[in-house]
Amino acid sequence: MGRLTGKRVLVTQSTDYMGPAITALFKEEGADVTDVPGIVPFGSEFENYVTNLTDFDVIIANLAHDPCNASVAKIQNEDWHNLFDTMVHPLMALVRHFAPKMAAQGHGKIIAVTSAAPLKGLPGSTAYCAARGAQNAFIKAAGLEFAPQNLQINAIAQNYVSNPVYYPDALVETERFQKHLSRNVPIGRVARAEEQAEFALFLASDHSDFFVGQIFPFSGGWAVNA
Repeated sequence: MGRLTGKRVLVTQSTDYMGPAITALFKEEGADVTDVPGIVPFGSEFENYVTNLTDFDVIIANLAHDPCNASVAKIQNEDWHNLFDTMVHPLMALVRHFAPKMAAQGHGKIIAVTSAAPLKGLPGSTAYCAARGAQNAFIKAAGLEFAPQNLQINAIAQNYVSNPVYYPDALVETERFQKHLSRNVPIGRVARAEEQAEFALFLASDHSDFFVGQIFPFSGGWAVNA
């Protein structure tokens, strides 16, 4: 029997960021996974997005967008709005829609895949840090709000994890990036996608019921190496 046998799981943006690794592991562990590719919409389009998405035990809010790197003086309004429209507003919509349903059934897990960037700060990526920081702040408050209903809402705030959006193999394997790792990441390497998926699985399991509103750094020591 798998560790998630019988669990109904929704994975958003399933072909991007951490979606492939989480989807694969959860299926191996017996979960009934609904993996939905593409950006999660906001506003009136969100209602169409969730029309055929009914009851779940676990929501993996996997939301990603290009960091749109720029100095503060050069942040473009369009980039700023796009970051919030694809990562922050959809996260709120997902929690607002599914958390009350989970609370009514008396149990549930929502795991947001966010970033450690706002925990430490990344000069030149201030817009990205702002959007990811908003995600983290929202998860903290929402987690506390729904804790009494046996719904655990947490976030994996990651950095330096292998994924096709931010750390593709072609980048990680370069000599320049390897030198960057040795200077900035105490563990000295990029995490395998499977390692992050294992942590997501733990948070999705019945063994994580005592964690609420937590923002878990997953960055090989980078986020605490200030």
